[in-house]
Amino acid sequence: MAPKQAVAAVKAANGPVIDIGIPEKKRKAIADGLSLLLADSYTLYLKTHNYHWNVTGPMFNTLHLMFEGQYNELALAVDLIAERIRALGYPAPGSYAQFARMSSIAESESVPTAQEMLADLVKGQEAVVRTARKVFPLAEKASDEASCDLLTQRIQLHEKTAWMLRSMLA
Repeated sequence: MAPKQAVAAVKAANGPVIDIGIPEKKRKAIADGLSLLLADSYTLYLKTHNYHWNVTGPMFNTLHLMFEGQYNELALAVDLIAERIRALGYPAPGSYAQFARMSSIAESESVPTAQEMLADLVKGQEAVVRTARKVFPLAEKASDEASCDLLTQRIQLHEKTAWMLRSMLA
C-alpha cells in the first residue's frame, strides 16, 4: 500500500490523523498511564462519596462536609483526565468493571469508623499521587506539557489532601 493510501486507511478506521507533535507510540503510553490515573481517581471518588454518606460520630458534620468537597473536586478531576486521554486520541475507560481492573485502590464494601475512613482516604490520596508520578516521566519525555501540567496539578492537590486527612488522625 502506498503511503497516502496507508494514511487514508488509518483515517477511515480511526478518524482524522492526530498530529500534535507527539508520536503515536508516546501518546498511547501517556494515555494508558492517564487511564490508570482515571481509574484510581474514580475509585477514590466513589469511596469518598460513600464515606460522605455513611460517616458517623462526633466529627460527623466536619467530615461530612470535608468529604463532600473532596468528592466534588474528584468529579471535576475525572472529567479533565478523561478529556486529556481523548485529546491524545484514545478512548477513556468508563465502566465500573474497567476501573475495578485498572485501579490500585481497593473498594470498600463495609462501613468503617470515621477514623478508619480518614486513614483509608489517606491511602487512596497517596495511591493517586504514586500513579500520577509514574505517568509524569512519560509525558515529560514526550514534551507533552498539557499532560505534565495536569499531572502536576493532581499531584499537588492529592498531596495536600492527604496531609489534611493525616492531620485529622494525629
